[in-house]
Amino acid sequence: MALSASKLEVGQTFSAVVVEDLKRTQIVQYAGASGDYHPLHTDEIFATKVERYPSVFAHGMLTMGMTGHMVTDLVGDGRLKSFGGRFTSQVWPGDDLTTTASVDAIYDEAGEPVIELSLRTVNQGGMEVFAGYATARVDL
Repeated sequence: MALSASKLEVGQTFSAVVVEDLKRTQIVQYAGASGDYHPLHTDEIFATKVERYPSVFAHGMLTMGMTGHMVTDLVGDGRLKSFGGRFTSQVWPGDDLTTTASVDAIYDEAGEPVIELSLRTVNQGGMEVFAGYATARVDL
């Protein structure tokens, strides 16, 4: 079901859990998919003993990808016009992440309704791990 501009309001929010109990396996699989095998993401001994982190942690782009998946689920395939953001905290194995998309604007662009969204992904403790934005085409 596609979003409809006539049924949206500025300030309206949509939330979805994007991962429950993130597994080390998922982090390593992302390393393989992305080609980023940095030991902070894949080597527990390096992360904990050398760099003094409590564990390996997820790639920022994995967090962004999970956030983006929520957005494309919300707006529909082929409707996303822009998407970006910044990583604000690490994501650890075992984390649950929830993304909230807030409607900031609804406007017409070249005869087509467009929405602007602000995005916020938080962990199970409410700590923000990603802050971003998206614009997308929607139905009338």
